[in-house]
Amino acid sequence: MDQNIYDFEVKDIQGHLVSLKKFEGKVLLIVNVASKCGFTPQYTELEQIYRELKDKGFEILAFPCNQFGAQEPGNEEEIKQFCSLTYDVSFPLFAKVDVNGESASPLYMALKESLPGVLGTKAIKWNFTKFLIDKTGKPIQRYAPNDKPLDLVKDIQKLL
Repeated sequence: MDQNIYDFEVKDIQGHLVSLKKFEGKVLLIVNVASKCGFTPQYTELEQIYRELKDKGFEILAFPCNQFGAQEPGNEEEIKQFCSLTYDVSFPLFAKVDVNGESASPLYMALKESLPGVLGTKAIKWNFTKFLIDKTGKPIQRYAPNDKPLDLVKDIQKLL
């Protein structure tokens, strides 16, 4: 990845432009999420990890995506309400993005380039693909949708 993750700007769930420089010096877990997916209950473990580690310099950045089985059909306000009411999510949510294809978010294009998946494929396979980023903004590890968030804690703690 030629660009550092901190070079990117993304829109938050309210539609405000946010520079990822805001998260400089923190360990990040970037996740593409969906409200109507079999993996949606991972929000529970993600929130648990976030609450345990946020004061140690850890952030989760969640990007809703509707590219897999149309499992994130809602608008940003509906997504925000769902995450808050159903899972009490307190980590940052961002505006809905595409993670694959010509209209993919530049952030996701860079993440996929930096950390290809199985057999070198760059495409994101499904919701809840996770990218672990170190404190310098370097992508370190890519995790599959079925990798449970609690199973990532050791890897996260090594970087804190």
